Amino acid sequence: MRNHEVTAEQPLLDEKGRISEPGWARRQVWKYEREKITAPKYRIKERDYYLVMNEGYAAAFTLSDDGYMGLQSVSLLNLKERWEHTETVLTPFPMGKMKMPSSSSEGNIVYKDKRLRMEFKVEEGKRMISCDFKDFYQGKPFYCEIALDQPRMDTMAIAMPWSGKNAFYYNQKINCMPAEGYMAYDDVTYWFNPKTDYGTLDWGRGVWTYDNTWYWSSGNGTVGGRPFGFNIGYGLGDTSAATENILFYDGKGHKLDDVTFHIPEENCMKLWTFTSGDGRFEMEFEPVLDCAAGISMLALSSDQHQVFGKMSGTVVLDDGKFIELKDFMCFAQKVHSRY
Repeated sequence: MRNHEVTAEQPLLDEKGRISEPGWARRQVWKYEREKITAPKYRIKERDYYLVMNEGYAAAFTLSDDGYMGLQSVSLLNLKERWEHTETVLTPFPMGKMKMPSSSSEGNIVYKDKRLRMEFKVEEGKRMISCDFKDFYQGKPFYCEIALDQPRMDTMAIAMPWSGKNAFYYNQKINCMPAEGYMAYDDVTYWFNPKTDYGTLDWGRGVWTYDNTWYWSSGNGTVGGRPFGFNIGYGLGDTSAATENILFYDGKGHKLDDVTFHIPEENCMKLWTFTSGDGRFEMEFEPVLDCAAGISMLALSSDQHQVFGKMSGTVVLDDGKFIELKDFMCFAQKVHSRY
């Protein structure tokens, strides 16, 4: 059944290391247990990614243990002036040493070396992002202390296998978290206001196949005085049981079917369009800034274009209500990885 919603709490993996019940859920109903994974440790990927954003600026934070490589990164984006800088610290063969939490709702992550200290902390109804990055760019440091409020609301959790492969992905997206705090770089302090600014968590655990191309777009804002967000994407795993496409409005999730990204092949900074099989997500996307990144190390490579811009068009909620978006700041990305 397409868009199969899973409601019963259960182990993520069966005795063979395969997903017990593929599908999607409004919260983390699956219990992730690293010791049940049958694949080698170097193939396990565990990652927490936060994006905090408003119409003028944004920051992205990643802490990850990808088996034979750890990737810890910070991005600062000025959307009005159209510049960004990303700094990444690579760590060899963490293979579980980072002790990534088995649930998004509890457990802290701390990374520290001579140059970078970054912490993701989970409290009751709140998340904290703390960072001290020495020599972030041009010899200047980057600091931040940001709190994300997490009220009771629907999220987007999905558990999907790769068909015929010993691989799976367990992912949760949490949108519409009001953001409060600051980040500082180059004698400029950027403030986040919880009345207008939001954060997103991308929480992932799994075993991937070697070569993948995936698409993802997400955005948060206030529409009609209420929190509104969306998450759309595809390309990782077998989505025959469910897609990860969903709208969030005033804390409730409105599930979508297929959504297709139409990206100009010659230049990703030209106008994109998005179409949906059920007509409930029809958009044009005007790029503002391409946060491009690439890694090439022997057999490992990654080519990413995370494009920030403005979404305009129409979405339809479960009850048939239309919501018009006009210049709604968000991002859309295409990533090709081999690792």
